[in-house]
Amino acid sequence: MAVRPARDIWTTALGSLQTEVTRNNYETWLKQTTGLEHRDGKFVIAAPNAFVATTLEQRWSPLIQKTLKGLLREDVEVAFRVAQANGTDHEAPTNGHAAATHSGNGAHTRPRIRSAQLNPRYTFDTFVVGKSNRFAHAAATQVVQNPGVAFNPLVIHAGVGLGKTHLLHAIGHGVHANGLQYLYVSAEQFTNDFVTALREGALEDFREKYRTVDVLLIDDIQFIAGKEASSESFFHTFNDLHIASKQLVITSDARPKDMPLLTDRMKSRLMAGLVADIQPPDLETRMAILGKKAEQAGVRVKQDVIDLLARRVVRNVRELEGALNRILAMSKLTNQPVDLALAEQAVADLTALAPKTRRSNPNQVLLTVATYYDLDLEDLTGKSRKKGIVLPRQVAACRRPRTNCE
Repeated sequence: MAVRPARDIWTTALGSLQTEVTRNNYETWLKQTTGLEHRDGKFVIAAPNAFVATTLEQRWSPLIQKTLKGLLREDVEVAFRVAQANGTDHEAPTNGHAAATHSGNGAHTRPRIRSAQLNPRYTFDTFVVGKSNRFAHAAATQVVQNPGVAFNPLVIHAGVGLGKTHLLHAIGHGVHANGLQYLYVSAEQFTNDFVTALREGALEDFREKYRTVDVLLIDDIQFIAGKEASSESFFHTFNDLHIASKQLVITSDARPKDMPLLTDRMKSRLMAGLVADIQPPDLETRMAILGKKAEQAGVRVKQDVIDLLARRVVRNVRELEGALNRILAMSKLTNQPVDLALAEQAVADLTALAPKTRRSNPNQVLLTVATYYDLDLEDLTGKSRKKGIVLPRQVAACRRPRTNCE
């Protein structure tokens, strides 16, 4: 049959396939394909690049054959080819590797892929170690000393503003100082790079960038969860690096097993290494952080000011730094000394700016009280009647009527 009927048949088939697969799969694998030829029981489909052609052949052939059989009322053999810019087509490779792509003038096409930069302030020297982050910090330093051997992969999970990205950058600085090749990207950038390479037919360049480094640092892996094509690409990137004893360090906002959109096999890979968490800093650590930040700013801050901030701002390091910066800015702009009165004003302003519609839940109450009194959460919720625990437990109980629980 002529090319035109094949295109028409495939357009109809795509309409049917669009209802059978997820939108993400359709957009990634099927949308840019065309019907090329239908002859002697064989239907040829053109794909935009070799990677898509190979994936269609390996993963989607049964569904495509079933769809075409329903339309044509006959058994059909499906074949895939790569549509070239000059109008010729080539059989898809069967080894799972896409061929390098070239522009119409024969020049090699490179993907527009950028590399994220490390923050020069995020080093081990500027990281304040306390009870809440000591384990994660120790694991990070071991990775720098023995990459690919100690704790591979290393997964650091924590809430917002607690220092997981700081540690990730510190690892990057450390391995770079040791002469190793590293790559630091956010999971969002990994996804964007993959989509760009897929669109431009530059999968080999993508693989070369991500799979030839000594250390791969991925920030906020939860961004990839639920994105099937990107997750698949990351899974194979992970495997290639791990088999080659290359180091992977990954951060997330939750433990791998607590990310529902992450595939089971990816959870298994991540949990096979070391999973370290960072908790909100205790009072002593918050005071040390504030002292360190003031020292870095070249400003002397009285201990009573540090004590006030450390007791009032308890959720994360980022808010602590923001509170200190606010006080220093107010002092500079109003020519007031950095004293307790100014600190009270700054903290009051921050409290006034906080959202008033958000209500605490019981877990937040317990965590806040435990942090304020420098207790472990297990102590607060346990059965101990020690004097140092009874009062904090009563404070937590007093807060409960203001929550939505009984």
